[in-house]
Amino acid sequence: MMGSIFWTLLASTLAVAHVFDLSELQWTLKNQNGSIVVPGSLPSQAHLDLFEAGIIDDPLLGINEFTERWVINDNWTYTADLTPFTQTYQSNTSGKTLLIFYGIDTIANITFAGHPVAWVNNQFRRYTYDISDYLSSSPGENNLTIALESAWYYGLNVTMRPDAEYFPNTPVSTSDNFEYPNVRAWIRKINDDFGWDWGPAFVPSGIYKPAYLVTLSESDLRDPASNATSCPVTSSSILLDETSLDIYKYGQNASVAPDQSADWIINVTFAIRSIKSFEKPTITLSIPELKLTSEPLNPGPIPANADENTYLCVNWSIPDNAPERWYPIDLGNPKLYNLTVTLDPSPGQDDWPSAEPITQTITTGFRTIQLLQTPYSEEEITSRGITPGDQWHFAINGKAFYSKGTNIIPFDPFYSRIKPEAVRWVLESAVKGGQNMLRVWGGGIYQPSDAATEGGLYSFYNLCDELGILVWSELIFSDSLFPINDFLLESIEPEVRQNVRRVNRHPSNVQWAGGNEIEGIAMAANASLANGTHYLDEFVYMFQDYLHDIVLSETNSVPYTDCSTTRGVLSLDPYVLRFANGTPGYIYGNTERYNYNASEAFDLTTYPVGRFVNEFGFHSMPSFYSWKEVLENPEDYAFNSSVVMSRDHHPPAGNLSWPNPNAPQGQYQMTAAVERWFPTPGTPDSNQTFAQWCWSTQLFQSMNMVAEIAWYRRGAGLGENNLGSLVWQLNDIWQGVSWSAIEYSGRWKVLQYGLATVYSPIIINPFWFPGNESLTILATSDRWETVNGTAQLTWYDWSGNAISSTAMPFSIPTLNNSLIYEGTGLDAILPHGYNAKDIWLLMNSTATVDNKLVTSESYFTPVSLAYSNLVDPQITVIVGENYTFTLSAKGGVGAWTWLDHPSGTVGYFLDPMTGLPSNGYYLIPGIDRTVQFISSVELATVQSPDPADFVVRSLWNNTHI
Repeated sequence: MMGSIFWTLLASTLAVAHVFDLSELQWTLKNQNGSIVVPGSLPSQAHLDLFEAGIIDDPLLGINEFTERWVINDNWTYTADLTPFTQTYQSNTSGKTLLIFYGIDTIANITFAGHPVAWVNNQFRRYTYDISDYLSSSPGENNLTIALESAWYYGLNVTMRPDAEYFPNTPVSTSDNFEYPNVRAWIRKINDDFGWDWGPAFVPSGIYKPAYLVTLSESDLRDPASNATSCPVTSSSILLDETSLDIYKYGQNASVAPDQSADWIINVTFAIRSIKSFEKPTITLSIPELKLTSEPLNPGPIPANADENTYLCVNWSIPDNAPERWYPIDLGNPKLYNLTVTLDPSPGQDDWPSAEPITQTITTGFRTIQLLQTPYSEEEITSRGITPGDQWHFAINGKAFYSKGTNIIPFDPFYSRIKPEAVRWVLESAVKGGQNMLRVWGGGIYQPSDAATEGGLYSFYNLCDELGILVWSELIFSDSLFPINDFLLESIEPEVRQNVRRVNRHPSNVQWAGGNEIEGIAMAANASLANGTHYLDEFVYMFQDYLHDIVLSETNSVPYTDCSTTRGVLSLDPYVLRFANGTPGYIYGNTERYNYNASEAFDLTTYPVGRFVNEFGFHSMPSFYSWKEVLENPEDYAFNSSVVMSRDHHPPAGNLSWPNPNAPQGQYQMTAAVERWFPTPGTPDSNQTFAQWCWSTQLFQSMNMVAEIAWYRRGAGLGENNLGSLVWQLNDIWQGVSWSAIEYSGRWKVLQYGLATVYSPIIINPFWFPGNESLTILATSDRWETVNGTAQLTWYDWSGNAISSTAMPFSIPTLNNSLIYEGTGLDAILPHGYNAKDIWLLMNSTATVDNKLVTSESYFTPVSLAYSNLVDPQITVIVGENYTFTLSAKGGVGAWTWLDHPSGTVGYFLDPMTGLPSNGYYLIPGIDRTVQFISSVELATVQSPDPADFVVRSLWNNTHI
């Protein structure tokens, strides 16, 4: 019925612009030899349509990543009968019909009504084609066909071209290979589609974003079926292929710091296709909330050209103090405004062709963001005790701040099925976890603005704008040297321009990095290979010069860096990278840390001393409940079962060997960590043992990351002036071994609660150096103002008896620390007469921040919990209304007491008194904990779980039922 309404509406308005959604067509999907023909859909990908048709099972189930590899090796064709469109289309010599694809994955030939339209090879581009002539000269076929080539085989073919450069992997690796090796550098496609150490390799193909037919007409009437909030944005005769909005300070660019008192410049750029010429169009901008409206601004003439984009831009200046500034949520108010943009092609021009105005409303904000990379001054080095070298941190609205956050990977192996509500849950969880910055990793996807803009399907940047989360954006180049070939460069340039222009409007965006972890590879190649300078020169061309110039020609509001992890710059203008040019003992650029030796997990001397740490992590198992989503047989529920190990891709196989022959290394790293730091899981109940193993790997991961974050935050007040820590990683792409804080379903791991604790504005933490048996306890603040508070240190035995307690006031200056305790020699540190295995230290702090009471809690155990004399906590749970649970320890201390919500539920536990996340803590006899489970109604498949199905566990349960 809806279809008939749509076609009636279409037929009644043939003379004006029509936006025809290609998802309305009936699609079929077939393989190369035609042995498989099933219904298709748009947007979609081949795996998903094969799953829907029953040809394959859920790709994420069991070992289907391996058994369904045949899908990757085949070529797949999507075909749709155009009759529903062509039967209502009336040829008009003055009209134009444009075919728009917002995302094709990836290598495809497009044919319209029997006419070849284009061959495409870039997943990250929008493609627009004029197919008007093909409508009037059909050879008899009336289909739209997208013939997709296997990206894997295409990559193999490209690497055999005579001009394909060779990248050696000995004696130094120039490309990290995961499952499908040696091809991803040649294909503009999601890098991790070919495998990564935290995810599967499905190498999908399909029309993964929406597509449209837009018919432009010279009629003056507007299409009642379309408006400026639709995608694409049109009038009767004009298509706005792009709208870019860049807000910055007068005189600001990437190498010139913004004058905070200068006027704001609002730059609006249109990419226009029109079938009419307009000599004197105007653009009018207004911000209704501020009661500001520009004069009609002249962008220059619009030519009659529907074949390619014409770019027109205007600038509007408004006073600095007119808008309220946008801040990340932990530092202020993420204030947003609706900017109304009206393009009037022919304002009052009786002697020129007329057209209806197009009005868009764009939500945006006003802020300045800087990435400070210049050397510290002598005055700062002397007065503040800064270690000499370069700065490397961000400043929002002229103020340096501490970046607290995580790294984002793609939300699903198949983009077209990502749920908007799942993305919102992850981003809202980041805010609940105290984060103010997310890094969009450069091996995944350019995250969308919102569901409608350029076929995004879900909101990302818009949500970050709304929630007050800063976004570190990256171009999609990761962990490999990349070839300098004309056929790649000519595709990369529009890719980068389109995405930078789209993201410009978002105040959450803080920078564009050229890629992920590539600078170090280039430096290693230069130092180790006989022709290493060749590879370094190519890196300089691509990431110092080519991409830098493209990005900064499209934006004045955000900086560019060559790479996620970098040694920084010698100069910003001209942009010259530092590489190995530096003075020993000085600190340059940023850094990362991955150390899988569990014996060094809490050895502070192995932690980097740097300005900013943009990646660090340790892998863990998903929960028992997530395993239930994908394991099919009872024997699979074991830590080292064949299926579980097949979903551990760390270290990666480097080829198509299956199961991953290197998985035992990754499994051992987790095993060694648990055995070294906790009681080794082992009970008569095999499922409980497996569950405790999974949970224990998560607990170690959290403890390790919390210790590192505390160390890096401590550095804000020391010589390194560390002002950033971004944990690897926030979200999951499937149910398997990974570095994530949130599981694929949205379930929080222990790490997510750990982040909520250590990313609190004021924290108290111990710093233990076993080499000289010294203990330092610091209170640390990320506030811009001085913070006063009180610290409490209490020693307990494992039976829960308080041994001694000390309270003391503290005062913490801006982005700094306050010393709470310092001692040397374990005998002097411990309460007199007590064995280190029998006691532990509780550290609490309370302070007032933004007129709210802020508390922090952490623990110090003098020996590993594997050797501590734990006592049965005898935990009881009293269930209250609205899924509140009161936990009591009736025996000893419940070390790392944890409450699990049952299968099918998604949510988190909070402390009703503070409103903050609460799970994974030391439960002390006489000090009960009450928490409430807050469910995600949108994600949960079980809406009313039985409270009896919630499970409480602690380290005691590693060895006891």
